Parts: sequence; C-alpha cells; structure tokens
Amino acid sequence: MQQIIDFILELDKLKGVTRKTRPLGLERQENSAEHSWQIAMLAASLAPYAAEPVDISHVVAMLLVHDIGEIDTGDTIVYAEDGWEERKAAELAAVTRIFGLLPDTQAQRFMSLWQEFENGETAEARFAHAADRAMPVLLNLANNGQSWRENGISHARVVQRIGPPIQSGCPALWDYLAEQLAHARQQGWFGAD
Repeated sequence: MQQIIDFILELDKLKGVTRKTRPLGLERQENSAEHSWQIAMLAASLAPYAAEPVDISHVVAMLLVHDIGEIDTGDTIVYAEDGWEERKAAELAAVTRIFGLLPDTQAQRFMSLWQEFENGETAEARFAHAADRAMPVLLNLANNGQSWRENGISHARVVQRIGPPIQSGCPALWDYLAEQLAHARQQGWFGAD
C-alpha cells in the first residue's frame, strides 16, 4: 500500500509543471496534470471518430501516463524543433524512476502504456497522439492564438507538427482543425507567417 501512496503523492508534482497555453478565461498557464485530464476527456468524447476502432479505456490510460516524465523534465512546447532525442531519453529516465515507486507488476503496466504511446504504432497510440496534439490547438483557437503569438509560432509550423499525427489518428478532427487553422491565419493569430 505504501508504494502506491508514494507513487500517487509523487504524481502530485505534475500539477506544478506549467505549459505554454492558458486555460480559458484564466491569466495563468495550464499545468500538465490539467492537460492530461483534458485530453483523456477529449479522446473519450471523440472515440466514434477514431481512424480505426480503439479500446477507449486503453487510450485513456495511455493519456493519463504519457506526460508523467515531465515531473522531472518539465514541459517542452510541441513546436520546438531541436533536442527531441535528449528530451525523450530524459523522459524515459524520469518515468523509470517514477513508475519504479510502484510494485513491479503495476510499474511494468504503466511503463508499457508509456512506451506504447511513445512508439505510436497501435491504433490506440495513434488516436491518443491525435488528442494530445489537438488540445493545445483547440485552446489556442479559443484564446485567439495566445501561445502561438507569444512564442512566435507560424501557421506552417503548427500544421507541419500537428497535422500528420491528428490526421493519422482522427481524420475527422483534422478536417475540422485544418479549416479552423485557416480561419485563425486570416485573423492574424500566429506569431509569425
């Protein structure tokens, strides 16, 4: 029991990992725990639109563990172009440490979910990636491009970075977002173009 309690209390640190996007109507940045919860709900809501049939419970479990490594590494904006190999190695070390707080069977289950998300090879992982990439876009669209403008992110960079994973996991969502992004570009909601 103590191992599980220690693990859960360690996860509380995810609430202190800030991201670049603001929650709607708030002046503060969202945190990674809020992001994980929201994308799990997004995926559960979008399940009928997945590119392939998915086990939504499995997708939700993957989304709940995918950012746990940020407890040690912090968050990196999805539009960053360099340093991904080092970042992923640091996240692997972080999740190994954090999941290692649990009994072996549970640690292995969570590590397997994390690795499945990272590999992106299953229908569930592709759908999970679509939800993960879409949520910051949805918040930026609702916030008039807040983090895109603040961080100098161009329309082309957004489309290049989020288009393929969203289209692969949830084509209907990409069709919707592509249209919304074109409108946002006309409104001048990008930091560069």
